Amino acid sequence: MQEEFNEIFLKYHDIISLGVYGTAIGLILIGLYAVLMKKNLVKIVIGLTIIDAGIHLLFIGIGYINGGTAPIFSPGYEDAAKRMVDPIPQALVLTAIVIGFAVTAVALSLVIRLYKHHHTAKIDQIKSLKW
Repeated sequence: MQEEFNEIFLKYHDIISLGVYGTAIGLILIGLYAVLMKKNLVKIVIGLTIIDAGIHLLFIGIGYINGGTAPIFSPGYEDAAKRMVDPIPQALVLTAIVIGFAVTAVALSLVIRLYKHHHTAKIDQIKSLKW
């Protein structure tokens, strides 16, 4: 079963890579559309979160090496250093996920405060109000 999966994966590796990159760019564009075109603050925050997910997927896709191994040195596997996957993109994405979650939580809390103060979450109506 594993050999069949490896054969299929190697046969369609380029198509899978293009699919990952295409999905990442698609997510970034969808989030950009939401940020630039929507007037509701909640939808804008959701758009920023979608952009964040697209960038994470793009970093993971860029950091992938075909046939790579885990970046762990073990006795007897000294020759595996040539095939090791770079752990820096993975660490950056893991950190970015935590930071993105915190930024989203703060942004949504600010939207809630704006809604309680102005009784609306639409940018046009908030802009027209005086402080």
